[in-house]
Amino acid sequence: MSQNLETVPRWGGAHFLVFRNLRVHTGGNPWTMAMYSIFEPILYLLAIGVGIGQLVGDVDGVNVTYAAFVAPGLLATAVMNSALYETMEGAFVKFTHERYYQAILFTPVSLTGIVVGEVAWAVLRGFITAIGFLLVITVFGLVSWPDALVAAGGTLLVAFAFGSAGLAVTTRIRAWSDFQYVQLVLLPMFLFATTFYPVTVYPRVVQVIVELLPLYHAIQLLRGCALGRIEPGMIVNVAYLLVMGVLGLVVARRRWARVMLH
Repeated sequence: MSQNLETVPRWGGAHFLVFRNLRVHTGGNPWTMAMYSIFEPILYLLAIGVGIGQLVGDVDGVNVTYAAFVAPGLLATAVMNSALYETMEGAFVKFTHERYYQAILFTPVSLTGIVVGEVAWAVLRGFITAIGFLLVITVFGLVSWPDALVAAGGTLLVAFAFGSAGLAVTTRIRAWSDFQYVQLVLLPMFLFATTFYPVTVYPRVVQVIVELLPLYHAIQLLRGCALGRIEPGMIVNVAYLLVMGVLGLVVARRRWARVMLH
């Protein structure tokens, strides 16, 4: 096994994992994947964004309809969930049940190639989800076509950040029951990281805590893009997600090397 790692390129084989995953998932039909991923957030959009939005009206301080305000938050959540699913539940099954990664190491694919390939697949998976969701909210008139294209670019960074972090965390998962602890983190983020209302509704102390959450930065980035309000402060959101993604990738590489080679 060690000999194989020495004779293949450091990044070798990453693209093979992406092609394999794209082919295996739902028979290689990306639109089926997109529709499956956006079903739940679209229901939230209809029930909360559109339904409750009729009672709320425009959001104070943002001056857009409530549905238009909520839509980018649900977009960020959908991309996050898609990326995390691939690098957490999907990676866990491949490692513990299918012994997929162990077998790959005997092929011309390096360990780094496995990590990079899985994160790249998570980015593509999140992007496919984003395109499907953006098409729906554009048809609803909640975002313009030019702004949707800018937001689509932002989803790549969101998927990269959460995909890398998810692959790093997966090395700590020992059983299916451990994923309950992951949900204990994701659910509060979904509810309180400004998905449904601005951060200004909180006291300043709570605002600081919320502003430390990764989903908050994902939502702020995509909300600014989707609403056509690109501001200098969004550099912080970009930097946060970029650092999160790079650190997650580095940690994932080290952790998977320890788990698989020792």
